[in-house]
Amino acid sequence: MNATPDTQGLHRSLSAFDAVMITLSAISPASSVFIILPGVIALAGSGALLSLVLAAIIGLCMALVYAELSSAIPHAGAEYVMIGRVLGRAWGFITFTMVAISIVLIIAVIALGIGTYLGVLFPGLNGQWAAVAAILVAAGVGVLNIRTNAWITGLFLAVELIAVLLLAAFGFLEPQRSLGEVLSSPQMVDATGALTAAPFGAALAAVAVALFALNGYGGAAYFAEETKDPRNTMAKVIIWALVITALCEILPLAAVLIGAPDLQALLSAPQKIEYFIDSTAGHGWTVGISLAIALAIFNAVIAIVLQTARLLFASGRDRLWAKPVSDALGLVHGKWNTPWLATLVAGLLGAAACFIPFEILLVVSGTSLVAIYALLCIAVIVGRQTGKTKDGFFRMPLFPLPAVVALAALVYVAWQNFLDPVIGRPSLGATLAMMVAGGLYYAALLARRTDWGLHSGAEG
Repeated sequence: MNATPDTQGLHRSLSAFDAVMITLSAISPASSVFIILPGVIALAGSGALLSLVLAAIIGLCMALVYAELSSAIPHAGAEYVMIGRVLGRAWGFITFTMVAISIVLIIAVIALGIGTYLGVLFPGLNGQWAAVAAILVAAGVGVLNIRTNAWITGLFLAVELIAVLLLAAFGFLEPQRSLGEVLSSPQMVDATGALTAAPFGAALAAVAVALFALNGYGGAAYFAEETKDPRNTMAKVIIWALVITALCEILPLAAVLIGAPDLQALLSAPQKIEYFIDSTAGHGWTVGISLAIALAIFNAVIAIVLQTARLLFASGRDRLWAKPVSDALGLVHGKWNTPWLATLVAGLLGAAACFIPFEILLVVSGTSLVAIYALLCIAVIVGRQTGKTKDGFFRMPLFPLPAVVALAALVYVAWQNFLDPVIGRPSLGATLAMMVAGGLYYAALLARRTDWGLHSGAEG
């Protein structure tokens, strides 16, 4: 390939609209509706709508944290550079360790869902190899110019949003109960499968899961060095990504709960959204929308591979590795202005992760996000107090309340995970292990080195 070292750098070609499209593609609201929100319904019944609204409010607080930090520190390394600049290089590298491991595993977790939905059309499809193929194709696409990727993901996103709108239409056009009834008298099924009143505590407990359905808006920060006027633009991109995601998930969830012909059957169904479409529109629509979800998952894989590539590129430019590795990861394609080798490495690592047992993928990647978000909340408060984020054009309103609210919610999510002995508690242990490993690597190999640092990233 025609590639050059980082003397050329990444190219600022993304508008705010382009950056929002890529970010929404990584979040994949339709995938969340089909994959994550049924888990919220299982926990809270029709109180899931309240859970998602509360999660959106907390998500907005976290989006404001990201917005302020990315406006002050628009860097392709995103979280690890934001935290490293404010809290010190050691915390920056610990964050890098958590992000790098988690994001690679998340590529595999998401891609492995493709087989589930393509299996509707191709019975007997090997989901593992379908995931590997999807990741490798996504990496090939990811090498192309970033604006080309924005439009590719944007087209796929349009199909995804049409599926979400159809789902909403199926419920709102033939309502079986009012929105007021869903919100004021939520119901769930008991151990016998009978309907019973859903307590507020159930809705509150489900917020911990609902937060993950909205996650991904902060991923816009990875494209800061390819976005025009990032100090002005990044905050808008992040906040718009959160708002659009919340609307694209709250509306179809409300439609499902309002329009389900038989609420008890919906809440008891193992495949809740598929049951709803079958019962309101017919199986043909279920097949068609399932294929749209498979496309949405592939689109998310492309977008997250792009994010991972920017993270690896930044780590190479910051000299976090031995010189040959850092030089290789820092290569920029001469024609497409993309970190081509970092993109291919991201694809290969994600493909390899598909062969890790799925439960291990969930355990290792599950709660690292909580620790990363907590560090970001601390960083935004410390950054204001020390003046380390004074160059940003965006300041969160009601400071420091949004950061404090987000931090309190994260403590609650961590506690909910601690109460889960199967996935949650081992995941917290895995997060702690990653932090310790990152700290030991930093102390042993980076603390005394003077040839590395958090690159300015042409932050302009």
